[in-house]
Amino acid sequence: MGKKTLEPITESMYYVLMCLHNRNMYGTEIAECVRKLTDDRVKLGPGTLYSILSTFETESVISKISKEGRRITYAITDKGETLYQNELQRLRKCLWDAQRDLSFEESDSRVSTEDVKGTAGELSTI
Repeated sequence: MGKKTLEPITESMYYVLMCLHNRNMYGTEIAECVRKLTDDRVKLGPGTLYSILSTFETESVISKISKEGRRITYAITDKGETLYQNELQRLRKCLWDAQRDLSFEESDSRVSTEDVKGTAGELSTI
């Protein structure tokens, strides 16, 4: 059985979905959105960005909604929104596990169960 193209999605893919989750964008807007969201930690070069967009379009995660010259505007599809929400939930669970693991390992209990629940509650509003 072959590997599924979108499993797991990469960090760059996730941020592209996050940007399109908020509004329709064209390529350079997406790259700028990712750069700003991550405080320059993640920078998408044109090759990476357009490879992701091509894969997403092939997999019906995004669709082209307009084209003006070379500027193509993309929108997230229902499939893309589901992919984004599933990845967001997976990341929340990872953070929950990490926080909980820290609270078990620290004998002085600097991270309490209430702290972890509070963090999980805050994350659920993202």
